[in-house]
Formats: sequence, C-alpha cells, structure tokens
Amino acid sequence: MAEAPTLFYVTAYNSRVGKIAIVTMDNGEDYKKPNTFDEKALASLHEAVSKIEADKEYKGMMLCGKHYIFAAGADLMQVPFINTFEQGRQIGAAGHAAMKRIMDLKIPTLAAINGAALGGGLEISLYCDYRTVSKAVPAIAFPECFLGLIPGWGGSSLVPRLIGPEKALELIVYNPMNQNRMIDGSKAFQMGLADRLFESVEFFDESLAFLENLIDGKEKVERVQPDFSRLQTHIDSAKNFLDFKVHGAAPAPYRALQLIQQACDLSRSIDECFAEEDKALGDLIKSRQCKAGVYSFDLVQRRAKKPAGKPADVKARPIKKIGVIGAGLMASQLALLFLRRYGVPVVMKDIKQEFLDKGLGYVKGELQALVSKGKLTQAKADHLFHILIGTLDWDQFADCDFVIEAVFEEMNIKQDVFAQAEAVISPTCILATNTSSLSLTEMASKLEHPERVVGFHFFNPVAILPLLEIIKGEKTDDVTLATAFECAKKIGKTAILVKDSPAFLVNRLLTKLMSDCFEMVDEGATFDQVDEAALSLGLPMAPFDLLGLVGPAVACHVLETCHKSWPERFPVNEHLKNLVNAKLPAVFRGMGPGRQIDPKAAEIWADRGDKEFVKEEILDRLLTNLTMEIDMILKEKVVSDPKDIDTAMIMGAGWPFFNGGITLYLDVVGYTPKVLQKVFFTF
Repeated sequence: MAEAPTLFYVTAYNSRVGKIAIVTMDNGEDYKKPNTFDEKALASLHEAVSKIEADKEYKGMMLCGKHYIFAAGADLMQVPFINTFEQGRQIGAAGHAAMKRIMDLKIPTLAAINGAALGGGLEISLYCDYRTVSKAVPAIAFPECFLGLIPGWGGSSLVPRLIGPEKALELIVYNPMNQNRMIDGSKAFQMGLADRLFESVEFFDESLAFLENLIDGKEKVERVQPDFSRLQTHIDSAKNFLDFKVHGAAPAPYRALQLIQQACDLSRSIDECFAEEDKALGDLIKSRQCKAGVYSFDLVQRRAKKPAGKPADVKARPIKKIGVIGAGLMASQLALLFLRRYGVPVVMKDIKQEFLDKGLGYVKGELQALVSKGKLTQAKADHLFHILIGTLDWDQFADCDFVIEAVFEEMNIKQDVFAQAEAVISPTCILATNTSSLSLTEMASKLEHPERVVGFHFFNPVAILPLLEIIKGEKTDDVTLATAFECAKKIGKTAILVKDSPAFLVNRLLTKLMSDCFEMVDEGATFDQVDEAALSLGLPMAPFDLLGLVGPAVACHVLETCHKSWPERFPVNEHLKNLVNAKLPAVFRGMGPGRQIDPKAAEIWADRGDKEFVKEEILDRLLTNLTMEIDMILKEKVVSDPKDIDTAMIMGAGWPFFNGGITLYLDVVGYTPKVLQKVFFTF
C-alpha cells in the first residue's frame, strides 16, 4: 500500500502586520506516520510557493508541520529502485530546486519546528530566513550518514555556513555514526539551528508573533559569525574518528567531510555547493552501502515493531510487581530498567547483604546520574528508589507477577533459585531467565509449572543495546510468550523469538566468529592481524577487544556450551582456557589504538604455529564459516526468517547498518552463492 503523499497547504492569515502565508506540511495521517517527501510532495511545494509569489499582499511566510511532527525527510523506500548516478543526481537537484524557491521568496520566511525534524525535514527549515523550535521536540537529526547517504538537499552546505564546521560535523557525522544519536529542541537552539526556543503550549502563537515582529522591525536576529579558522583541524579529527569507527568501509561519512569542507569555502556560491551535493547523492544512492542501510532501516523501524512469533489474540498478563534474583551488575541494570519503564515496585534479592548493598547503591547512583543530566526529576528518582526493595528472603516475591533471574551462569544454581522462587510465587507469576547460553527446557524441567518459564536474554550494556532474545522452551505456553513480548515493548526493547538452542542466536554467531579468530591465532596469525581484518567489515569493535568486554570466562563458557552440541564446529580452545585459568581479564591491556598485549597472554600463546596469513585469507575463513553457521541456524529453525538474524545482529551485536544485516551482506558479496550454491534472500 502506497504511503499518503505529504502536501503543502497554504492558509492566509490576516495579522496586525498584514497577510501572512501559513504553510502546513501534512500527509493526512496521524503522528505515527510522519511527513515524508517524494516527487508528489516536491510538486506540492512548488505549487504552494507559486501561490504565495502570485499574491503580492503576503508580508511573510511561516512553515510548520502537523501535530508532533515537522517532517521526516525523503521517502527512503524509493531508494532500492534507484540504480544509476543520474537518477540519484536528479533526486538531489529536484529537492534543491523545490526548497530553494523558499529561499528566493522576497518576504521574510520562518520555519516553526513544532515536532520531529529529520534529514530532509530539517533541511527544508534551513531555506527559511529564520527558525523557531519547541522545547518539546524530541528528535532533530541528520541520519543520512548512518544510512549510507549524505544530507543532500542542502544540509551539508547550509549547516556549516549557519553554525560553523565543528557543530556541523557533530550533527552530520559524529551523531549519526554514534548509533544515530539525535538532539532535542533545546539543544538545537543552543547550537544555533534555531533563533528562538518556545514552550510547546504557546509555540504556534509565539512563533507567529515572532514573525510579525520581524516583519515590522520590532525584533532582529543577531547570529554569531561561524569560525572557520580551525576547519582543517576539525576535518582531520572527524576523519580519525571515522577511521576508528568504520575503517573506511562506509563511503558516505567521508563524502560528508568533503562537502562540509567545500561549504566552508565562502568563495563558492551556494549553488555550486548544492551541485556537489547532487553529485554525492548520484554516487552514493546507488551504492551497496546505501541499499543496505535502507534495508536495515526498514528492519528496525517497521519489521521489528511487529515481531514474528508473538502469539496472536492471546492476552498478556498484567505486571504490577517485579522480582529480580541477584544483585550483581546485570541484575542491577535490569532492576533499574524495570523501575524506570514500569514504575512499579521491584524487589531485588541476593544471598549476602554486602552484595545487596552494592546492587542497591548502583541503582541509586544511576538514578542520581539521570537527575544530574536533567533526564529525571529528583522527586521521581526518590520515588523510584523508594519502591525498590532489597531483601535476603523470598517472602517479598509472593505477590510478584514477573520474576527474572540474573545469577551465576551454572545450570544447578539457576535451577535452585527457580525452585526456591516457585515455592513462594503465585501460580500465574512468570519466571524469566537471562541466561546467555543454557538450555531453558532443562532449567525448567524440575519445576511444577515449566510452562511459565521464558528466556529473556538481554545484551550488555542493557541501557544501550535494544535487542532482547525471547526464548521459548519446550513447554513455554502462549500466555507466557504474549506477556514476555508485551514486557519487551514496555521496557523499550526489540524482541526476537528464538528457539531453545545452545547459545541461542547472537551469541552463537559471535562465538563462532571468536572461535575462528582463536584458531587462526593458534595457527600463526597475530591478534592484531585478525582484529584488523574483522574491523575492515566496519564492525564497531575488534574481536579481541570484544573478548575483553565480555570477559574470557564468559566467552569460554559459551564456547564450551556450543562444543557439547557441535564439537567439530566449536572446538574448545586450550589457550583460551589457560587465559581464564590465569584470571586475565583480556588478551590486551587497554582497548583500541595504543593497546598492548598482556605479557602473560603472550606467554600463553608462545607455542602458536608459524603459518603466515594475509587479511583476505582471514576474512575468507570468517565469512565462509559464518555463512555455514547461519545456514545451520535456519535449517534448525532457531529463528523463522533470515531477517530475524539481520535484526538481531544489528541491534544486539552492532553489525554495521550500512552492511544491511549479515545475511544480506553475505548474499551481496557472494559468500552464500559460493559456499551454499544459493542465497538467503529471494526478493
């Protein structure tokens, strides 16, 4: 079904300074379907501007969006159908031509940014002479580089000239490449994107009054002249950031650097800058990375919101009190998450008061940090901590509706705490486990009600990574699953239904990759060689840095779990076991550039082989084996669709957005046809 086109409606308002054209962007849908721009929208913009130009009585123009939404920019779903340079260039030129007509109007123009403004939606505001923004606006951003594009309708050229190169780089390069970070209305005003910041209640009226005052000279806007003196320093810093972040694998942000640098050359006309944007769009919009980025965007914005496997027409149980078994770091993060999202009493239990005090202290400290950042009021933080209950006993669990364990990763320990919990909880209370690899079915096998046990596998850090693997045991019933999916939605996580299988989905693939990395080091490759080869895929973290983050003991445990089921594909690495026995936290001291191998780790691998490797050989082994493992996962029906694997790897493992999910990537670069004589996707 085609999306409703965004149209530009012109309303004449007779103000105290004369007639003002109020132009409203609206696609006729509610706020859940934001305004986007396609060919019809640009044609409507041309018509609106022509109408204003034809009426010489207009003294000014105010551009605004519908309720809660300004505009979300270009309709990205058209990108897969664009395959030539000229098609992409023309899209850029068409956007410039339409929006520049606002800039060319002979009357004062103001954009009243009343809601989310993203990409082209933010760009159109830059063609106005002035901008106001509401304090309630939650999302302002240029996500293009995150998607394999550049702001190509004026953003790459107009923003540097408005607020300077340093802030432009923050908006156009740093923010999108840091997990598509966005700013709010207040931050946009502070950066100089908007001239006035108004409260949401009177936003429309105050913006209109501001335009009236500009028209009759009662108000003037004074802007700080951008500083271009350190341009090259800022560009070099941004390039170093990109080299570390994507290792040259994503062309779009590097192209954005060039455009920003060119725009800061004021001897160039704005039309020359726009022409360079057109060329950049022509090159990028047909690229593999752009197609993949749009595919990834569609996965996380559309498909993930309707997760496969969620039981239809089954009512979830209400959750009014939550229990957390354990008070370690993971348990404490879970307690904080449930407190913030549900706002109901949360009871946290451990076996020693010192453990409990540490967990409670963590939650209190994090709540206070949110207060200091202005994300939580002190009163709210005090209330949430007040309804967090610490206990050494099970009695507080009696009236819980949902209990999750986050204790040591050993089957007998998890079975024991579940048995103790079941003795006190109600028959309808759900028992969830945060196990990263153990069998859910075995864990529930000794319980009276195994049907109410479900896997709830979070990814660390819990507050940042959005994925939640929901694991269905052999006896997990539909009511439990429905409640689990509803809970995931409530706490803001993207849920993927996964079969009860060793290491589940993401950990199984990461463990396979890690196992191959260890094998190649054992054969003679250096740690740095393996890491650099893997990073050339654009991964957010090198494999052996990731090992330091999760811990060798955890990595070894998951590897041993997989080894029990698939000994040939997941051999236990003796050097890794020795690393664990030596109680070393990682192979390297430190992470990223400048890290040094731990001397004790070097001793452990002193007997490694002498085979010489090149990057292409390392990559070939990694990608070949990942291809075969994914094929096994799909044959075993661990998940129902390759798109579930892609969603999970993007949102749980940081697989690059611009690579479009791992299965699509393996298809496009030729590994699936070469290794399996087929493809994962049949479009």
